[in-house]
Amino acid sequence: MQRIRATKIFPYLLTNSTKSFTAKSSHLIPLLPNRSSLAPFSRDHINNSSFLIQSKPASTVSLAFAKETMSKNQVDLLKADEDLHGGVCVELKEPMDSQEFSIRLSASLSQWRLQDKKGVWIKLPISQSNLVEAAVKEGFKYHHAEPDYLMLVKWIPEIADTLPANASHRVGIGAFVMNDNREVLVVQEKNGKFKDLGVWKYPTGVVNEGEDICDAAVREVKEETGVDTEFVEVLAFRQSHMSFFNKSDMFFVCMLKPQSFEIQKQVVEIADAKWMPVAEYAAQPFIQNHELFSLVSKICLAKTDSNYSGFSGRATTSSSGKTTHLYFNHQYCDNILSLDISH
Repeated sequence: MQRIRATKIFPYLLTNSTKSFTAKSSHLIPLLPNRSSLAPFSRDHINNSSFLIQSKPASTVSLAFAKETMSKNQVDLLKADEDLHGGVCVELKEPMDSQEFSIRLSASLSQWRLQDKKGVWIKLPISQSNLVEAAVKEGFKYHHAEPDYLMLVKWIPEIADTLPANASHRVGIGAFVMNDNREVLVVQEKNGKFKDLGVWKYPTGVVNEGEDICDAAVREVKEETGVDTEFVEVLAFRQSHMSFFNKSDMFFVCMLKPQSFEIQKQVVEIADAKWMPVAEYAAQPFIQNHELFSLVSKICLAKTDSNYSGFSGRATTSSSGKTTHLYFNHQYCDNILSLDISH
C-alpha cells in the first residue's frame, strides 16, 4: 500500500479537544498546478515531501481519524490496479468512513496526476453508497450501475476524454417456430403495447447478460410456451434508437426447429399460445398494416419456401480465449472454411 507523509495536515489539531472540528482544509494534497510550476521539484522529491493542505469548502472531519493521521505522519493511498489504457481501477471492498475516503481519494488523485494517469474508475458496492458524495465532489461522474454496485469515473488530463461510454444497446430476439403442418407458434401477451389488442405474435424476449442470441431464443420460447426447440439461424435483425431508457435496441429474428409440440403457456406474461397456420398469421390486419411486421413475415415465409438463407451461428474462440458465436451465411460455409488465406 502506498503512503504519503502528512506532517502538516491539521496544524491546530493538538489544541482542539472537541470530538470533531470544522476545517476549511479537510482534503490532503489538492489538485496540483500545471506541471511547469513544479519544475524545481523532482518526482521523488514531490512523492516524499510533506504536503500542506489547500483551502477547500468547509467539512467536518473525524477527530479520531485526524489524530491517527497525525500519529502515522502519512496517508494511505487507495489501492488501485492499472488498466490497459493508462488509467487505474479502484475496487473498494472494505467499509470506510466517508471523511477518510475523501482524504485518501484526494491524495491518490494527486499521485495519479504525477504518474500521468488518465481515467480513474471507482467501483462502489451498494454497501458503501455513503462514499458517493465524496467522489462526486472530486469530479467523478456516474458511468453505470448494476444491482450490487455503482461505477464512477473521472478523466484526469486536460484534454478531451477517450473513456468508453456506458453500454448503448439492449438486445432482443423474436422466435419463428414452424411445425411440419406449416403452423407457426404464436402468443398473445397480457402486458405491454399488445395487451388486449387480440394480436398473435412470435415469442419475443431480451437476451440476458452473458447469454448468446441462439440460447436466448431457445430459452424464451420454452419460458413462454413450454415448447422445446433447436436454434437454426438468424433470419434478419433490426436496429432502433431511443427505446428502453433512451438506449438503442438490436432485435434478432431467429428461426427455430420445434423438438416438442405440446403447449404449456406461462401464466404471468402470456394470455394465450397456440399453433396457427402461417397464412392466417400473415393475414392479421396488424401484420398487414405495419411495414416492419409485414416484411418480417415475408422473410419467414421465404425461408419456408427455400428462397432465403439466413445466418447460422458457429462457435469459435476470441483473441482473449473466450468462446463466442459468429453468425454468417451457412450456404457457403464449406467454401469459407476451406479457403486458404495464408497466401
